[in-house]
Amino acid sequence: MSEKNRYSDEELQEFKAIILDKLEKAQKDYVMYKSSITQSDGNDTQDTSPTFKVLEEGAATLSKEEAGKLAQRQQKFIQYLQAALVRIENKTYGICRETGKLISKERLRAVPHATLSIDAKNSQK
Repeated sequence: MSEKNRYSDEELQEFKAIILDKLEKAQKDYVMYKSSITQSDGNDTQDTSPTFKVLEEGAATLSKEEAGKLAQRQQKFIQYLQAALVRIENKTYGICRETGKLISKERLRAVPHATLSIDAKNSQK
């Protein structure tokens, strides 16, 4: 029996469901990070004394920077998931971009946007 060179349509639909679930969660997290950056929740320092205001503004700046980094990472993750959906539509999903062989189902379930097999990923180190 010859080695498979792509996943079946049924298998692709399974992966698509996994990706759509992760994408929905990632988009919710992204919105949460963005709202924490803009401080749209109304928790500000308008009614506190000047001493506490200085301390809170410093902490708020640090929190905004952290939230900004998290939002950027989340946006990148969303882009990777969307690219994986395109590969599913093109029926090229799950094929290692280095070796041309199928990426293991276990890896794709854990990292659904993976484009490299474990062997290819390890050889990059």
